[in-house]
Amino acid sequence: MARTPAGLAGAQPDPPFEITLDGRAVTALPGQSVAAALWAAGILAWRTTRKGGRPRGAFCGIGHCYDCLATINGVPNRRACLVPARPGDALTVQEGHGHAGLGV
Repeated sequence: MARTPAGLAGAQPDPPFEITLDGRAVTALPGQSVAAALWAAGILAWRTTRKGGRPRGAFCGIGHCYDCLATINGVPNRRACLVPARPGDALTVQEGHGHAGLGV
């Protein structure tokens, strides 16, 4: 018999919903952060570094390290580990500091 935390608590969460990363559908659960939804989908990187273009994703998971920066609904530099996933959120892989279009 498989037991889950939700089952043990008798919780009945709302149904899952979709967010997207560069147009790819990702299933998210109510209460998940954007980073948690991406991790659950097997996506470990959603940003590249300014120098070298190295992939980055969540590192600390509590908003201190800034490795999880993402462009969410057109706004760059959002900490994905702190932003609650909302139905229809559109994420794009953030390159560097997220302001390439601004020429900074």
